[in-house]
Amino acid sequence: MHFFNVPTAVLQLFVLLILASPTTACTKQEKCYLLRFLAGLSRDGGLATSWRDSSTDCCEWLGITCNGDGAVTEVSLASRGLEGRISRSLADLTSLLHVNLSYNSFSGGLPPELMSSRSIIVLDVSFCQLNGPLPELPSLVTTDWPLQVLNISSNQFSSEFPSATWKMMKNLIALNASNNSFTGQIPSSLCLGSPSLALLDLCYNQLSGDIPTALGDCSKLKVLKVGHNNLSGTLPVEIFCATSLEYLSFPNNALQGELDGAHIVKLSNLLTLDLGGNSFSGNFPESIDQLRRLEELHLGSNKMSGELPSTLSNCTHLKTTLISRSTTSVEIWAISTSPPFKV
Repeated sequence: MHFFNVPTAVLQLFVLLILASPTTACTKQEKCYLLRFLAGLSRDGGLATSWRDSSTDCCEWLGITCNGDGAVTEVSLASRGLEGRISRSLADLTSLLHVNLSYNSFSGGLPPELMSSRSIIVLDVSFCQLNGPLPELPSLVTTDWPLQVLNISSNQFSSEFPSATWKMMKNLIALNASNNSFTGQIPSSLCLGSPSLALLDLCYNQLSGDIPTALGDCSKLKVLKVGHNNLSGTLPVEIFCATSLEYLSFPNNALQGELDGAHIVKLSNLLTLDLGGNSFSGNFPESIDQLRRLEELHLGSNKMSGELPSTLSNCTHLKTTLISRSTTSVEIWAISTSPPFKV
């Protein structure tokens, strides 16, 4: 029995190699879906060399990952120089979990089937030159979509930002739609439909209207960035109920009103507060010094007055501070990389 003379370490490696390799090749149907995606490209970035070899298992194709059953679970083709349209056929891959097509040069829009896939949990099409409206998906479905991470940032999407779409995305954790040309208002359905939402980035768009009070229902929200839009009205006190917030950023809008120190202190986890470039008035809240975890504070280019709280030096983690206040026609700026600082 020569088998038992084989060293144990070699046997263990042999077993690991078996477990790590797909036991079944991808199906003919799944190969067909991938080739439909390839056919929609005007420039394939060299994919054809790998993908059009009918003799090879598509699990071995460039950018494709499969599970042990040979089903495609990941399509990762970031920065491949791809051009053309994104085919809806990717949504027909029933075990597909992760799609990363970022940093390519696609044309047209995003197929709605990818957002409403029954399997995809991560979809990244950032920096892809996609245009047109983002699909408004129907909310009259019996089950929730599994999508957890959606990154559509830095494209050319326009038209009104969807609202009904988010009502059925109960599993959404991160939504980045920044650096597009979306119009309309911030949907009040975002946190109601996605109670696990932890990151929301809508900055650098053309959103307008008031900040919805429903954002205060985002109990898991840690990052909220909606700077460089056309928002108006006040900062609703309800937003301070989102006590998990670590990053609150609304710079360069048209917000106004006074900052209520009694509510600000509720955000005890806050690391960054950026409200610069608005029209906030009144005195600087004395209670800011109670935000002991604060690292960045930006309140510049507003209409605030009064003395800066001397207790601000109690924020021992504060690294960057940018504050302006009007004294006749003079603005005083305080910029610091480490406390304490003086104005």
